[in-house]
Amino acid sequence: MKDPKQRALRKQVAPYEKAELRNSILQIVNTLGPFFVLWFLAYKSLSVSYFLTLGICIVASGFLVRTFIIFHDCTHYSFFKSRKANRVLGTITGILTLFPFEKWGHDHAIHHATSSNLDKRGTGDLWMLTVEEYMEASLWTKIQYRLYRNPFVMFVLGPIYVFGIENRFNHRGARRKERMNTYLTNVLLVVVITLLCMLIGWQSFLLIQGPIFMISGALGIWLFYIQHTFEDSYFEEDEHWEYVKAAVEGSSFYKLPKVLQWLTGNIGYHHVHHLSPRVPNYKLEEVHENTAPLQNVPTITLATSLGSLRFRLWDEESKKFVPFSHLKKVAKRRVSVEAKPEV
Repeated sequence: MKDPKQRALRKQVAPYEKAELRNSILQIVNTLGPFFVLWFLAYKSLSVSYFLTLGICIVASGFLVRTFIIFHDCTHYSFFKSRKANRVLGTITGILTLFPFEKWGHDHAIHHATSSNLDKRGTGDLWMLTVEEYMEASLWTKIQYRLYRNPFVMFVLGPIYVFGIENRFNHRGARRKERMNTYLTNVLLVVVITLLCMLIGWQSFLLIQGPIFMISGALGIWLFYIQHTFEDSYFEEDEHWEYVKAAVEGSSFYKLPKVLQWLTGNIGYHHVHHLSPRVPNYKLEEVHENTAPLQNVPTITLATSLGSLRFRLWDEESKKFVPFSHLKKVAKRRVSVEAKPEV
């Protein structure tokens, strides 16, 4: 049975689980409008200076991240009251962000239902091993894991794989609706890219969309990484796992400067989002400010978040994320225990 405090917390947040058409429309206008304008300005700036183009692309990347947050809300059916409206806008923004709406929505729903559950990892999560699992893994698995957790692989090669390859294919056993939506997204992507290349030339297209894709992709993976990879996070085996604790203690409050908070669609209030995915992104801050228990959560700033890059493994003993260097301490401790004479 759920703890009464947990039930009370869910009840406090429930009134915010309503989309407001005015705010949703305003967010579409102030996100997609600037993105398309910046894309056009980036094209025009090619004849002036590519350094200027890159500057514009960096700003456009921020608006593409904000576009992804709209897409993300649509997959939770929280951006509009109408499920059909969420599907339509979700599919359109999915084309812009290279995500098939149904496929990603299905995987992300599993992520929410199993986040921080050690026995149900694998769908919609970053690959994470415990100290014990790593030490017992084969040499090949250890090599793969170290490569996967390398910042260059995760944040530079990662976007190419996740957005360019993984999301182009359906999972085995995917539902018909999911398969058809992935096919539709892929076909429309080919059409849009082909038309743009015919209109402005493939070189111009790559010079603009390439940086936007790489920067926004790296930012997106970074946000997901920092929201669940911080020292005092929460992970439990299924037997002891609790949804509310996983949301509030296993998801960070990423306190960003206001401009970055706006561009990232308030997703830094990730503890609120995991507690109630039906709260639209434009209400997340309001929930945090008006719900006292949610203010006492793991808080990460822009400066302190960089330290999370060293966290690679989950230590079940100390219940903390640890760097690879922690393995030496564990190995020494085991040798010491084994060497101790029996009495």
